[in-house]
Amino acid sequence: MERFRLASDYEPRGDQPRAIAELSEGIVRGDRDQVLLGVTGSGKTFTMANVIASVNRPALVLAPNKTLAAQLYGEFRELFPDNAVEYFVSYYDYYQPEAYIPTTDTFIEKDSSINDEIDKLRHAATRSLLTRRDVIIIASVSCIYGIGSPAEYQAMHIFFHQGDEYGRDELLRKLVDIQYERNDLDFHRGTFRVRGDIVEIFPAHEGERAYRIEFFGDTVDAVSEIDPLRGVVVQRLTKCAVYPASHYVATRETLDRAMEEIRTDLRERLQWFRERNMLVEAQRLEQRTMFDLEMMEEMGFCQGIENYSRYFDGRAPGEPPYTLLDYFPRDFILFVDESHITVSQVGGMYRGDRSRKETLVNYGFRLPAALDNRPLTFGEFTDRLNQTVYVSATPADYELQQSGGVVVEQVIRPTGLLDPLIEVRPATEQVDDLLHEVRETTARGERVLVTTLTKRMSEDLTDYYRDLGVRVRYLHSDIDTIQRMQIIRDLRMGEFDVLVGINLLREGLDIPEVSLVAILDADKEGFLRSARSLIQTCGRAARNVNGRVIMYADTVTGSMQSCLDETARRRALQEAFNTEHGITPQTVKKGLRTILESIEERDYYTVAAVAETREEYISADEIPKRVKKLRKEMLDAAKKLEFERAADLRDQIKKLEEMELRLR
Repeated sequence: MERFRLASDYEPRGDQPRAIAELSEGIVRGDRDQVLLGVTGSGKTFTMANVIASVNRPALVLAPNKTLAAQLYGEFRELFPDNAVEYFVSYYDYYQPEAYIPTTDTFIEKDSSINDEIDKLRHAATRSLLTRRDVIIIASVSCIYGIGSPAEYQAMHIFFHQGDEYGRDELLRKLVDIQYERNDLDFHRGTFRVRGDIVEIFPAHEGERAYRIEFFGDTVDAVSEIDPLRGVVVQRLTKCAVYPASHYVATRETLDRAMEEIRTDLRERLQWFRERNMLVEAQRLEQRTMFDLEMMEEMGFCQGIENYSRYFDGRAPGEPPYTLLDYFPRDFILFVDESHITVSQVGGMYRGDRSRKETLVNYGFRLPAALDNRPLTFGEFTDRLNQTVYVSATPADYELQQSGGVVVEQVIRPTGLLDPLIEVRPATEQVDDLLHEVRETTARGERVLVTTLTKRMSEDLTDYYRDLGVRVRYLHSDIDTIQRMQIIRDLRMGEFDVLVGINLLREGLDIPEVSLVAILDADKEGFLRSARSLIQTCGRAARNVNGRVIMYADTVTGSMQSCLDETARRRALQEAFNTEHGITPQTVKKGLRTILESIEERDYYTVAAVAETREEYISADEIPKRVKKLRKEMLDAAKKLEFERAADLRDQIKKLEEMELRLR
């Protein structure tokens, strides 16, 4: 059986050895729920990794957002280089679900942009779960959304073994059945090409390797792994497996059965509408559904096929969908990172989705079966769990209740660092007072994080400080996943000194260069200024030996006092430990790396940038439209193999994005 091998030069220190031992013993003992209270900078990720290596079971690490998932993915890949560490988040860069607004009779068509690299990583995750046990999946709440039956996905894979009797034409038919496209010119992920008795397949789970199957008559003569760009053989294989290009795949028998059930439900629903004289809704539903059925008949799939997933899975109405959790073996371990946020996120996904789809069903845009293409309810989610470890610096009441109030504390940091000193200052002159602190801090080569209450304030503050010569940027929900990671990396590299944001700065941002965290309007009670939120925010300064926090407030609220008291308690424990063991605190040393290096796009063809020309004036509001238009042209050029034009358009896009940053 495959074993996890932890590759690290570091030995557990501080509270880590005790936390690792207690959590591992609890898992072996069969404890269903445990809580790890780990302060910021105490090495919670390293503790989780050691627990996984100790108990040697498949693990799912659930993060509250893509940014933290990407950070965890990078760290676990470094810690387990010989094991399968995979990444499973939503593959949409942009997603506008279909919706209907009855009051204005407005139908919004589904619109989305799929990130091809993340789609590849999702396929790699499910493939790993079905082929090995030494697997760690880093996921967002996307893991509770339906992705199709694991049994069908496994059954539809194609397995080759050198010497097998396997007709070439039979292989081509099967590749089409599992939604691979034949493309003899543009060979990319999810396609295959044919050259006489040689079939080359670019698997959906791969980004840099393809398979070459050579036939002699109806016999598999040779199996090779090749470089898809150069076509050279990387290594000879004796066997290989190709998994479907979509998680929504079905055999012809399943497809025929599903289409018959769809037709039956359509007839019943049309009768229901007509009996109530809802003729427009009946016509709308019949037209849309019949078009989808024709697409399924001819192509094996249709746009929005996930809305019919219940028929393909053989589920009864109301039954939960298959999700990533169903691909795990029953003895897997779930680690819920930043559990005080993640648990509530999981619980909130179902109702919003249900409300939107009920409107679509009631007005004839979808069959009632669309309601069963949904995320899991919280109860369904917990029913699928085996053993869970909730990880947070501020566990919520739910986690504490689940563990029976028993908490494994990890307060002592391996670096000896203390929780930061907190100072409360009046909010009256907070912007100008902070400017003075920013200049002093950045003069020492250290970084600053500033949290505001609103997106507008973060942008206005950024503009104000930039005009005064401060190297500053902002971070909020409108910035996409990859760009967020690049902004954080740029901050660490010293491309700028001050990062302004809202709640995105609270959990898990590992930036040891930050020595000052400023909390504006700290006395405005609410979600962003609750005791747990304030403790998390203060923790961003706990990775630097000079770490400190300034709360700007005119009164000390109950939440602020709770934060001050808890921080003082932790500092007392940390100081006592350092004194007893003769430890001198040290700033965390963490190498710079591209956290999402396997997710960022890489160019296979590079040409010199076009000679500089006089820049055309474009306003900041016009840039996104221009970038969207150029990106479409770039993708079209690439499809036509016009690589030089595509590269030229790419350079134009980069210039526009840089110009947008300057203008904003």
